[in-house]
Parts: sequence; C-alpha cells; structure tokens
Amino acid sequence: MLKIHLEEASKRFQYEWVFKNLSLELTQGNSLAITGSNGSGKSTLLKCLCGAIPITSGKIDYCFNEKSISETDWFTHLAISAPYMEVPEEFSLVELLNFHFKFKKPLNSISLDEIIEKLYLTQHRSKQISQFSSGMKQRLKLGLALFSDVSLILLDEPTSNLDRKGIEWYQEMINQYAHSRTLIICSNEPREYEFCKQKIALEDYK
Repeated sequence: MLKIHLEEASKRFQYEWVFKNLSLELTQGNSLAITGSNGSGKSTLLKCLCGAIPITSGKIDYCFNEKSISETDWFTHLAISAPYMEVPEEFSLVELLNFHFKFKKPLNSISLDEIIEKLYLTQHRSKQISQFSSGMKQRLKLGLALFSDVSLILLDEPTSNLDRKGIEWYQEMINQYAHSRTLIICSNEPREYEFCKQKIALEDYK
C-alpha cells in the first residue's frame, strides 16, 4: 500500500512563494483535488509531488508497505497525464503503446488491443501520433496513465481538449479504473474532480 506524506512542503521561485507550509497525507484508494485559479501553481505542486522538481523546504515522503521509497524511485509507483507532457509524435499508436509498456506493466494484464479499443482509437492504430487531433492525444495521455499498473495517478487538467463525449468517457474511465488507487487531480473545473474525497485550494497556502 502506498502512502504519501507532506510536512510543511513549500516551493518558492525567486521571491514568490507558489505554496507554503502544505501538510497532508494520502493513502492508497484516496483521492485529492488541487484547485486554484489559472497561474496559481497547481502544475508546479504536481511536478513537486512526482519528483520532477524539488521543493524549497519541508518534506515529501513516499512509503510503500511501510518502507520509505527513495525519491529517485518514486516514478516506478506513479503515472502522470498533463497538457505539457510530450509523447513521441513520430511513433504510431501501436509503437507508442509498445514503447510505454516496456517501462510500465499494463493494469490487470490488459492487452494492447483492448487498450486501443477503450481509447476509441481502433481505426488509428497504425497512424502516427503527429496526425492525431488534440482530443485523441488527450485520450491517449489519459489512457497511458490509467492503464499503467501503478499505485498513484496524477492528472493535470484531464479534460482539456475533450468534447462532451470525451468528458463522459473520462468520467467513466475514472470510475472504472481509478477507484482502488491514489488519485491526485489538478483542476479548476468541478467536473474533473467532483468525486475526490479531499480537496485543497492552493490560494490557502500562499
């Protein structure tokens, strides 16, 4: 079981505090919404939580089955989907999925064909990612995170570039595949996080 503990975690860029003295604990199966206006620092906090950038002060600890995990190994326990996340656009869909699942185990041993079908991309399996629409790319990023066998899923603005059907698809995928895992969502759109058990507003930690 994965547990994440923040103790007075703070991040500053030059003289501006993005967030300050943030303390919380998340256990497996829990869900957290990080809310705040555009530019409030939600994405920065998410990057700190996954170890992509360091915090300025305080602590972020990961424990798995009561054993502390080195920050260099956090990535083995998590998957992330974000608008700023790049995917290799010269790959075809099948090539990208094969590449991704060399590093992550598929959830419940789901096959690549099943993943492609659930992403509604069956007709595009051999198409280069560079030819995908923005909505197709967003479904793909979400699928790479949700279909990875990890304890923690981090989502930043998960329904960006999705139309109404895409938003319904996202909500269905969350309900079906994320309920037993730790879920952290950065958003200012209630439809993206209304099911989260915990919520914090980043403006409260300035």
